Amino acid sequence: MLHSEQRELPAGRGQRTALVVAGDALSAAGDTFAAWAYSGSGRSRVDVFVAKDFRDPWDEQAARRVGNLRPSMENRDGAAIRHATRLMAAHPARHRLLVVLSDGRPLDCACPAYRDRYAIEDTRAAVREARAHGVHPFCVTVDSQARGYLADMAGAVSYTVIERADQLPERLVAVVRRLTAR
Repeated sequence: MLHSEQRELPAGRGQRTALVVAGDALSAAGDTFAAWAYSGSGRSRVDVFVAKDFRDPWDEQAARRVGNLRPSMENRDGAAIRHATRLMAAHPARHRLLVVLSDGRPLDCACPAYRDRYAIEDTRAAVREARAHGVHPFCVTVDSQARGYLADMAGAVSYTVIERADQLPERLVAVVRRLTAR
């Protein structure tokens, strides 16, 4: 899953590149995967964009769909994680790893209540719900402030912080390889 807000275009480009590189690595390893992007505005509008579904091949067309993703609205991570959990739980698999790639803390400026502590707690609840359904979320962010909230939101060993967007492709592939080797 990929998220990018309007204010983070450099990270957004790095995220798209990282997702294509990770897709290449997963495809080469023979792993079944999906690539979704999300954005939202308020509780009733969380849009999910499918770059690649589980049954789709990872090919030039899928990579192009990732490359065509553009920053949009806000990131309601809790809603996106819940949606991805439903999709993943319905797909037969021995292991279900959900990599949430985000440019920062969950928030929704269209909804003043979905900020700060509430947004973090909602995302934390969504992560717990995912685990209860056999989906294992792992958060990857390029937010330098993330250490202050990610351990609480995702769990002490279920996240990584990448300091610069240009490090994202290499680091994301390393994270995916480590997590899928289990």
